[in-house]
Amino acid sequence: MELKLVPKSIIFTLDTVGVQAQPYGVVLLLCPWNYPIYLTLMPLIGAIAAGNCAIVKPSEVAVACEKLLKTRLNHYLPEDCFPVVCGGIPETTALLRQRVDYIFYTGCTMVGRIVMRAAAEHITPLTLELGGKCPTFIDESADMTVAANRLIGNKCLNAGQTCVAHDYILCTPQTQDRFL
Repeated sequence: MELKLVPKSIIFTLDTVGVQAQPYGVVLLLCPWNYPIYLTLMPLIGAIAAGNCAIVKPSEVAVACEKLLKTRLNHYLPEDCFPVVCGGIPETTALLRQRVDYIFYTGCTMVGRIVMRAAAEHITPLTLELGGKCPTFIDESADMTVAANRLIGNKCLNAGQTCVAHDYILCTPQTQDRFL
């Protein structure tokens, strides 16, 4: 693909600076249940924009979205280049045994380890977008009303099923007394 020149800083005055799309080939997208449409379509759009084909594996936990993605994606995209594989652990395990050119996984750390081991088998590059325990730190300078409103708003976003939703608060004992 052609090199697209981009603006450069003074440090690169004597250099040619650009972006060149270099597709991997076939990307395996293992998608989560908590934002089943958004977190399937966003990496798929990136894969397509880079010139890749993609195997899409929606989460089996969000059954209605899994079915919707299968029917709609297969309607608008060629199935031989963008197959949608429905199912649970056996189907995902079978996909991970296949040789693909890139793996993109969003989900928990435990499954992330399984995905990483499978990628290591063929030395496949991958992206792991892993959720986890997210602390929030509140210090003495914080406006406690603003902090409380932001904490509640963030925790209620998507019914708390967001990978960056805070799970606990860290603060000094003085801040704790003011906050509570």
